[in-house]
Amino acid sequence: MATAPSVSYSMTVRLEVPASGTAVSQLTTAVESSGGSVTGLDVTASGHEKLRIDVTIAATSTAHAQEIVEKLRGIEGVSLGKVSDRTFLMHLGGKIEMSSKHPIRNRDDLSMVYTPGVARVCQAIADNPEDARRLTIKRNSVAVVTDGSAVLGLGNIGPKAALPVMEGKAALFKRFAGIDAWPLCLDTQDTDEIVAIVKAIAPGFAGINLEDISAPRCFEIEARLREAVDIPVFHDDQHGTAIVVLAALTNALRVVDKKIEDVRVVMSGAGAAGTAILRLLIAAGVRHAVVADIHGVVHAGREDLVSADPDSPLRWIADNTNPEGVTGTLREAVRGADVFIGVSAPNVLSGDDVAAMADGAIVFALANPDPEVDPAIARQTAAVVATGRSDFPNQINNVLVFPGVFRGLLDAQSRTVNTEMMLAAAGALADVVHDDELNANYIIPSVFNDKVAGAVAGAVRDAARAVTGTTAV
Repeated sequence: MATAPSVSYSMTVRLEVPASGTAVSQLTTAVESSGGSVTGLDVTASGHEKLRIDVTIAATSTAHAQEIVEKLRGIEGVSLGKVSDRTFLMHLGGKIEMSSKHPIRNRDDLSMVYTPGVARVCQAIADNPEDARRLTIKRNSVAVVTDGSAVLGLGNIGPKAALPVMEGKAALFKRFAGIDAWPLCLDTQDTDEIVAIVKAIAPGFAGINLEDISAPRCFEIEARLREAVDIPVFHDDQHGTAIVVLAALTNALRVVDKKIEDVRVVMSGAGAAGTAILRLLIAAGVRHAVVADIHGVVHAGREDLVSADPDSPLRWIADNTNPEGVTGTLREAVRGADVFIGVSAPNVLSGDDVAAMADGAIVFALANPDPEVDPAIARQTAAVVATGRSDFPNQINNVLVFPGVFRGLLDAQSRTVNTEMMLAAAGALADVVHDDELNANYIIPSVFNDKVAGAVAGAVRDAARAVTGTTAV
């Protein structure tokens, strides 16, 4: 599948060119003939003989960007100066910072913000620990915790390399929900140690967002932490993905006029995201689901599952799906299916496979950056297609979910997060797309739709308050 130039591979190249002649047009021609895109061209200095021009280009990869730079270098009369990677520039020194809510201008301010005045507040919390939510940052704080074992599509790159992602997550919490989120990258991948560390830091936070922790360890870590701490623990790779998939599927089914309890769903991928999606879909009413992994269709009689741990996620899938006893490959299973959901690997299906699905087929090919099937080809026969990419319609993006979910949990002072709250979040997200807006290319709102976070937060807050019985804000 051809990849379009992306701003994530964007560079600004400083060039000196002759003031007369065709050098400027040669620059744009060189970029475009190389498959890149000119997104900005600024003259930063001018003289009688020379122009200094900053050309901003978008490429498809780092290597592609370097190829374009070399082509620019080869233009006669052009002198190449500084080359700046715009993405790296945005990350210099980190993307977030801590700031004080109150100015510290004089001795009086100091004595109230810090000692001796702060001692009175400490004593009040010691007398009534619940006051920590009212009198400290705990009320509005979330820890974004990772061990760096499953970062994006990069795999096990470790905690230091995971930090830019966690910073970005924290920035999104603030941008979309006004939440102060703190990246915590742990230098251990031992399950017991991670549980102990998060349990120990929990008093300073109102929620825990687990992020980029590999399966199957992520299942145990989340389950144990939910038992150990009195604040909600939410593994976004699992549940954030599940919520946005359910919201998108709800609207896709409206487009094709099918009911969730009637459709046959085939899923590729039985890892953390796949398992969470499946659990939420079943809770929402899906009755006919088949899952395939790298070994083929998951079924109770499969050789590797006969003696599997009965508490393992894969065994749970075998026991709770595939009522017809389908066996074989993913491609065989997808024939006649109403819905395909992929959270696995690139190019596991072809256009012919999609064409063999039922009329009004729905295809969610979410592997990123390369989906399970080329979206352009899938769209030739499927009624609705969604991906995890921003360059196709219907992007399935967790940013639609986690800010609003945590805003609702924090506002309700919830001590947990459960299936009812996640179903409420999915329903609210789906409802952001009104009937007069809904179509095959718009089943899920943009991440910049200003109604999303508030709608999701309100639904989660109401569902959480039904559990806690609180009306606190």
